[in-house]
Amino acid sequence: MNPMDLVDPRKRDFVNGSFFLYLIHGFFISSPQYLLNNTGGTLCGVATRNTMAVPLLSKKIIKKRVKKFKRHESDRYASLKTNWRRPKGIDSRVRRKFKGCTLMPNIGYGSDKKTRHYLPNGFKKFVVHNVSELEVLMMHNRTYCAEIAHNVSTKKRKEIVERAAQLDVVVTNKLARLRSQEDE
Repeated sequence: MNPMDLVDPRKRDFVNGSFFLYLIHGFFISSPQYLLNNTGGTLCGVATRNTMAVPLLSKKIIKKRVKKFKRHESDRYASLKTNWRRPKGIDSRVRRKFKGCTLMPNIGYGSDKKTRHYLPNGFKKFVVHNVSELEVLMMHNRTYCAEIAHNVSTKKRKEIVERAAQLDVVVTNKLARLRSQEDE
């Protein structure tokens, strides 16, 4: 008896050949530059836009907890801000973890190690202050994206954004502090 006879027919078709077609189709959809002819950056006569780096992360990012931990009784007193502070009182219900009380942060709320520190776009953030720091990301452009530091001037920002486009590095805040010619 052939072991493939026991497999669901839909799965058998997938294994027998359509998987290959699926891969090829995905390859050409995600990488149209391989279909380019010699017409100066056009796809069969139609202009294409520059493709940016695709993130390497394939796993879905799931946060164990998205709500922030609030300070105990911060809703009761205006002088207590909502920023988390550990309760230290000897009779504190929250410190003793009574049922129905405010939850305290602990090690179990940590996110998955494989997706920790990833942004929703699938990249990790790397703060850049100048062009030479951007060069570090040349070989890691599918894992890290650049974020220009807040104290970088407009002139340097333009240089960083231009170099990032050459290196195929994603910049999260590339439009910050840049105005179009109409506004000026």
